[in-house]
Amino acid sequence: MVTKAKVKRIVNQTGKRKKAIARVTIQEGKGDVRINKKPLAIIEPEVVRAKISEPLFIASQLPEVAPEIEKLDVDVNVRGGGFMGQAEAARTAIARGLVDWTCNEKLKEMYLEYDRTLLVSDVRQKEPKKAGAKGARAHRQKSYR
Repeated sequence: MVTKAKVKRIVNQTGKRKKAIARVTIQEGKGDVRINKKPLAIIEPEVVRAKISEPLFIASQLPEVAPEIEKLDVDVNVRGGGFMGQAEAARTAIARGLVDWTCNEKLKEMYLEYDRTLLVSDVRQKEPKKAGAKGARAHRQKSYR
């Protein structure tokens, strides 16, 4: 008697914002969402928690996708940048992962309609500081009197 082993399905995706890079792993589980091994519920500040949970909330509004998403474990690993850059990188990674997992064109369209940066990483970077100046654009003022 030959038995077939159940293949475990895993989706890996990435998201970027400024210097922050987020890697997400989505697999079947209990419905846990963890950011750097911390549950999403205890992530502070609240603005960051709301930003990261946006793709999950939008996906739950779609009736054909909602039951499937409630049973997924989402593990996000974020490095680099500030807390807001990390939050935006994480939300991009989660949204891309959910689109890959569900293979649902309607979900992809909903994400693009809501906010394009959910699926497309923002390529803008901080302008470097210049030598002899206070910042990227600010220079010393001249006084001739």
